[in-house]
Amino acid sequence: MRKTSAILHLDMDAFYASVEQAAKPSLKGKPVIVGGVGGRGVVATASYEARKFGVRSAMPTGEARRRCPNAAFLIPRFSAYREVSDQVMGLLSELSPLVEPLSLDEAFVDLEAGPYGEGLDTERATELAVELRAEIHARTGLTASVGLAPSKLIAKIASEAAKPDGLVVVPPGGERALLDPLPVRALWGVGPATAETLRKVGITTVAGIAAADPDELVRMFGQAHGRGLHAHALGLDDRPVVAERDAKSVSVEDTFEVDLVDRVRITAELDRLAARCVERLRGAGRSGRTVVVKMRRYDFSTLTRSETLRAPTDDLAVVRETVHRLVAQVDFTGGLRLLGVGVASLADFAQQDLFGTADEAPADEAGDQTGEAADAPTERPDSGDADAADPEAAAYGSVPVFHPGRFGNARWLPGQDVEHTEFGPGWVQGSGVGRVTVRFETPGSPPGRIRTFPEDTPDLKATPPLPLVPPGNTEATT
Repeated sequence: MRKTSAILHLDMDAFYASVEQAAKPSLKGKPVIVGGVGGRGVVATASYEARKFGVRSAMPTGEARRRCPNAAFLIPRFSAYREVSDQVMGLLSELSPLVEPLSLDEAFVDLEAGPYGEGLDTERATELAVELRAEIHARTGLTASVGLAPSKLIAKIASEAAKPDGLVVVPPGGERALLDPLPVRALWGVGPATAETLRKVGITTVAGIAAADPDELVRMFGQAHGRGLHAHALGLDDRPVVAERDAKSVSVEDTFEVDLVDRVRITAELDRLAARCVERLRGAGRSGRTVVVKMRRYDFSTLTRSETLRAPTDDLAVVRETVHRLVAQVDFTGGLRLLGVGVASLADFAQQDLFGTADEAPADEAGDQTGEAADAPTERPDSGDADAADPEAAAYGSVPVFHPGRFGNARWLPGQDVEHTEFGPGWVQGSGVGRVTVRFETPGSPPGRIRTFPEDTPDLKATPPLPLVPPGNTEATT
């Protein structure tokens, strides 16, 4: 364990919603909910104003609408979030080369590995954290919560305690004071099942785990999990900050407003997903050997099919042909609510002549299973747009492409960036019954006026997001 609180964990506050409030002046201080806007949507992020009504991440959008009907419900704009994230991660990299991003809005930093590391003590580390939060606000207008501690475990828990817009410093030796009163779910590795098992033996707080007999925890949860729980409850964690987090797979998926039953339509959607997946793969400079198709039926049972190629590829034609083989014998009776395409077994190179498959690899690894496939990842709740809940599955390119299969037949979606030939840039506030309503305002401008147009007006077009305007800059971006 370190003798200095040199591990910093940063977590941007209500990140997606905060970016939307900064980009849309009329939404400042109002409840904003970002996520899937369809009937099967889920909440990706809710502003703190919306959280007062009980709205939270992963809640079905329908429930969020019932709880907070006056909120602004917006589609996610991942290119805008990435732009702000790049600024924040750039500031972190100035503190240390050891920055471990966990998502667009969250990262660990090892301050001892940076230019301020020599002779670094907790007091100086705290000053760096204060300066970092101030600089993030000056650059973006957004707030961040920071935890500073001797380990990743404690820094993460401290940043959660600091929310929103705060800083919590845990000095060496102060870990138990933070941990002991917390519920068991505060620890990494304690999910609902583990928490329920602990509750049955009378353990509801982290202090209870720390006081438990380690051998009893091993009996309940196994050697690795039991010992790990006890060590974490004592505040012991020696994991290093790792700058490179190597992805094991690349995948995209969509949930559809109406179940798909037509094989031609399903094939077309799979081709589109394959193209998005390959685009991500190439963007990361990777290739892969294993092609995976995921299909969720109308009754929520899930099938996966996978095929391993002889060598890695990033060739769209190869991926598409493999996908077609994988679904050729699948029965689509009843309809499919979700489709996904992924590439796994990643490598940094690609080879040609890859149409054959490895002799030792079965063409159907998952089998015709009902329920969740054994090798399928843990699922998040469905959304009207799968991208809404998972930034890593976002549509790529600076201008979002909207697919009718995912959003009904809507041409314009709430939150979408647009520009009118006469009135300039703005964003879609809503659409329906052949009309689209746009609020004409930009980052840094006063709240803008609202105008409504025919849905098919030729004067309105989708545009890339405008950059945020730092606080104090009164010039609106145009």
